Amino acid sequence: MKLLILALGTLLISGFVFGAAEEGYIKARGKPTGAGLFVDGKYIGPAGRFTVPEKYRVAPGEHEITLKDPRYEDFSTKVTIRPNKTSKFGYKMKKVEPAKGPFGRLRFGGDGSESFISVTSGDIGAIYINDKYWGFIDELNNRGGGMLLPPGEYNVRAETNNFGVISQTVKIEAHKVTVIHLTAKK
Repeated sequence: MKLLILALGTLLISGFVFGAAEEGYIKARGKPTGAGLFVDGKYIGPAGRFTVPEKYRVAPGEHEITLKDPRYEDFSTKVTIRPNKTSKFGYKMKKVEPAKGPFGRLRFGGDGSESFISVTSGDIGAIYINDKYWGFIDELNNRGGGMLLPPGEYNVRAETNNFGVISQTVKIEAHKVTVIHLTAKK
């Protein structure tokens, strides 16, 4: 019996150490830097922050890559990821016609006093407005930031690391700020 348990334990450990699929990495460089990076339709984070490209772990093989930003047309390409290697690619997204004002501003805010410093520092969770990717939570939440939207009602969904999933309908009014308050998940 002890021999059987020892043999099973050895197989289990060797499967984790030797049998696990080795992952590769992806890194995108282009404009706009903060475009949302989607691998096979799944959001993994912004392509970069503060002009520095991010590097993400991805399973080996060929993948459909899409970059999204509401101010640009989507960019798609295929990239092959190799184990233990970083696959790099460049992109340039084409601008779309900007919306015409007037605008209201939507932003996310903390549940306490705020400053111009982000309350969600490092949280790269996606924000969707009417089911379209609009950015990530860390870039849209400080007191001076947010996104400009034409007046109207919007379904907003944020999938954040620090605050969980936030989903609500908001009414944007011209020349006013609408704040979705964030409360840390427990």
